[in-house]
Amino acid sequence: MSQQRLPVAKTYKLFVGGAFPRSESGRTYPVRGPGGEFLANVARASRKDARDAVVAARKAFRGWAGTTAYNRGQVVYRIAEMLEGRRAQFVDLLVTGDGADPAAAGAAVDAAVDRIVHFAGWTDKLAAVWGSANPVAGPYFSFSVPEPTGVVAALAPPDDALLGLVSVVAPIIASGNTVVVLAAPDHPLPAIALAEVLATSDLPGGVVNILTGDPAEIAPHLAAHGDVDALDLTGAGAELRADLERAAAGTVKRVHVPTGSDWTAPPGTARLRAFLEVKTVWHPTGAVSLTGGGGY
Repeated sequence: MSQQRLPVAKTYKLFVGGAFPRSESGRTYPVRGPGGEFLANVARASRKDARDAVVAARKAFRGWAGTTAYNRGQVVYRIAEMLEGRRAQFVDLLVTGDGADPAAAGAAVDAAVDRIVHFAGWTDKLAAVWGSANPVAGPYFSFSVPEPTGVVAALAPPDDALLGLVSVVAPIIASGNTVVVLAAPDHPLPAIALAEVLATSDLPGGVVNILTGDPAEIAPHLAAHGDVDALDLTGAGAELRADLERAAAGTVKRVHVPTGSDWTAPPGTARLRAFLEVKTVWHPTGAVSLTGGGGY
């Protein structure tokens, strides 16, 4: 008598520092499909998990920001390659988790791949677009150069579990920042599956950290954290957004409040610019110093 084989149930964990830890609290919560059917248990991140993710992001920031623009573009492009290779898995996740029909799910995955490629192409163009050589009345060179802000905490949009998530994360890392992102609580499975893509790409551990759980519980701690430099409030509702803006004021964080959420529209440059800081450098040229040496 043949026996029906039971599939191996997947354990969905957090993604912190390039690894997949369980929440230190041991908590999980169930994720259900559009018809109420049980899909999986996922980790419910705690305040300590958020702190650990910030530590990982800060540790990775110096190396990632110091990577050449060309190599950063190669790494981001590699994420698109890996996502393309797992297309069928993501289509299935969108069909079972969001109730999308297969054609629409396939189009969403393709759009996510294309969106990553789009931002990969921007990495070596940021300085040309937002940098400048400034005219000055004196024997100096004056250059303005865009630099990454640092560690960004982002809330993923609840209305598009994959394309929306990619549209938030890709410009943050393409511009040299690192990120702690809170997945949409009702649709976290594409986010954790994307973490597996990131873990098997060339992206250094800690550049992207993904937490699952309740944004109302975790986001205020990130907004007030002294080692978080900026917030992306894309996935925050009006009430939570106001609370996070107040919490961020104590450490004078850069806060990005987006307008509109049509993820299928051309992405534009607002998200790339949101977490860049333009810094100006002066250098003497042709001037004689007090020690008799010449400038450059």
